[in-house]
Amino acid sequence: MTAEVTDPRSSRRLRHATRIPAHRALAAVLSVIAAFAGFGIVFVETSLNRINDSFTTQDISALLPKVTPTASADPEDAAAGQALNILLLGSDTRLGEDNQELGGGDVEGMRNDTTIVMHISADRSRIEMVSIPRDSRVAISDCRMLDGSTVKGWTGKFNIAFANGGRNGNVAEAAACVATTLYDLLGLEIDHYAVVDMEGFTEVVDALGGVPMCIPNDVYSKKAHLDLEAGAQVLDGETALAWARARTGTGLGDGSDLMRIDRQHELLTNIARKALGLNLLTDATKGTAFITAVAESLTMDPEFGDSHYLLGLAWSLRNFDTENLYMTTIPWEYPGDGTGDVVWKEAEAQAMFDAIMADQSIIPEADATDPTASASATASPEASPSATSSASATPSITPSPERETEQDILDSCVIDQ
Repeated sequence: MTAEVTDPRSSRRLRHATRIPAHRALAAVLSVIAAFAGFGIVFVETSLNRINDSFTTQDISALLPKVTPTASADPEDAAAGQALNILLLGSDTRLGEDNQELGGGDVEGMRNDTTIVMHISADRSRIEMVSIPRDSRVAISDCRMLDGSTVKGWTGKFNIAFANGGRNGNVAEAAACVATTLYDLLGLEIDHYAVVDMEGFTEVVDALGGVPMCIPNDVYSKKAHLDLEAGAQVLDGETALAWARARTGTGLGDGSDLMRIDRQHELLTNIARKALGLNLLTDATKGTAFITAVAESLTMDPEFGDSHYLLGLAWSLRNFDTENLYMTTIPWEYPGDGTGDVVWKEAEAQAMFDAIMADQSIIPEADATDPTASASATASPEASPSATSSASATPSITPSPERETEQDILDSCVIDQ
């Protein structure tokens, strides 16, 4: 399902949904040419038709031996040379029986537990993902709806934007409200969006054959239906969803959204490691099957939801080195008022997104010198952004970067005693 959403405040944001359709623009150009060369065009067209009419044709393909077609040309990246900002949203909508069962019952409206801005560099050497905590206290923008109405915004938790936009049950309108809020707060222009609900997330993980994880300690959450023992194991879709959503319970830290974001980063990192290890970006058959499963599980803008576009983008990332996959959280701190909200460190947050918009690396020098460095988002009065990265400041580009098997990932799990 796709929906076109426009916002006059940014001609580029969700630009695929606002631009003049290509066929209309082409028709306008051709009409001008025809005005100057009408007679010549008619003459040439008439001559070609006469030549074609003189041929005798008949299809004999059904009579020929069946030959397996050779592999097609390499997929083309339609956005080659362009940096991309993709808005990834995880929705807890309870539309549909499966979502209700996974979410623990029917709840009115929709919210997003996960908001990530994914930046893919123009040279396809870097992927940087910045999480936006749902409990961020920000000014929510007014949301324009497809029926022409407007939902007024106010200052509150960040996930209000998705809820406001989703009042009519349309996740595309919800995504547009989040994108508008990010633009008004940071000046960030979104090229594409993708929304996955709970059922869709489980299908993506299951299509991958599960995700290998290193569970650091025993975990139990009655609310999230999660019960895991410490150690290396492969999580199926339903268990991975519970791991990504859980906040309260035994072994889950302080129960904050920030701790959950850290777990989501690790989960996404291992999904990427396994996908690359399975050669999903270089094996056309495997890649097509996986991308089809992913596409069927998401709501996206029309351009991003085109299989040719996705395959081309995936192919352009076939030599991507996971050393250059960097995940972090927007710089934040606690306001000290006991609300549990977080507020952004405005100067640092703006500097981070200015770098993203300039297609510059946001990897801190500390992570460049110490590949294992990560700042934990714990309940401190003034916290640094959490970061998950093994990247270097200068991205490494190799023809054949090292790939890991699922067993390699599991074997790397070390549990502190």
